[in-house]
Amino acid sequence: MDSSSHMASLPEDTTEEHLQQQTQPASVFASVPHLPPTKSSSEKYAPLDWSQYFDKEEDVAIPESNDVFHVYTAGTEGPVVFCLHGGGYSGLSFAVSTSKIKEKARVVAMDLRGHGKSLTENDLDLSVETLCNDVLAVIKELYSDSPPAIILVGHSMGGSIAVHVAARRSLTTLAGLVVVDVVEGTAMASLIHMQKILSNRMQHFSSIEKAIEWSVRGGSLRNIDSARVSVPATLKYDDSKKCYLYRTELEKTEQYWKGWYEGLSDTFLSCPVPKLLLLAGTDRLDRSLTIGQMQGKFQMVVVRHTGHAIQEDVPDEFATLIVNFISRNRIGPHGIEIPGLRKPAFSKS
Repeated sequence: MDSSSHMASLPEDTTEEHLQQQTQPASVFASVPHLPPTKSSSEKYAPLDWSQYFDKEEDVAIPESNDVFHVYTAGTEGPVVFCLHGGGYSGLSFAVSTSKIKEKARVVAMDLRGHGKSLTENDLDLSVETLCNDVLAVIKELYSDSPPAIILVGHSMGGSIAVHVAARRSLTTLAGLVVVDVVEGTAMASLIHMQKILSNRMQHFSSIEKAIEWSVRGGSLRNIDSARVSVPATLKYDDSKKCYLYRTELEKTEQYWKGWYEGLSDTFLSCPVPKLLLLAGTDRLDRSLTIGQMQGKFQMVVVRHTGHAIQEDVPDEFATLIVNFISRNRIGPHGIEIPGLRKPAFSKS
């Protein structure tokens, strides 16, 4: 869930082109030539299609239920980087970084329950148990009983789900765990403010372009290209109100928020695979993680000049960190690869 600063509505008729016209020299003979007109807001913030980054999209139907999960995939070789987005985001949150990761590994990014293009019987059940079951069910449908080596990558709420999936130890080919900008202490402390943050954000958008512009100029996302591909999937059009609203009704899921983060640090440390924690700030480690880091139980990288959505704000740097993590831990298509030996990272316990 994003807790960045929020801004008021942007005037509908304010465009960069309009502002530039007001500042152009009055005479064509002015000594300093003016710059050519910049793109209008509608062009600058126009949506980008997912197909520029992922190779394909598909719907994964879960047997004996009416649940259908939407996934985006890319790459043909290497282990699978399985991406879980944060609350209110979608699988396309990892789109721009995927274009680089897929050169070295396969990428799967799913829309979690109640998000993106996934459709379930209960879109508001965002409990840890249900979301973990969803992830494992999708993996089973994609790979049957022979999954390749998998690195779980989760951002914010998705980071919590990745940790809890890993802690179950039921995914026999799990080879790595990457958690993006979520720490138990900070997350638990922020929950009391979350309803206010959700209610204070812009609720209605006259166009997708305006929603993309608001996300960038409001500071929740800092990379325009990533916002152009990821924001549209977080919206839905309301015919009665003639505007775009948020696809995910996070304010109605408060009963599950505490469960995402309570005990997360110790659970993270208990996961028996190589672990990487990516943070956007230095003040976010709680006591358990500080001790764990001193003991070398996980790798931590503080990514500078970024907001909460590290994978969107600096996608190239994020992709490099993921690829380096795979390389450092020698994770191949079938698990930990040592010359002359191939085996899964760990077995069922």
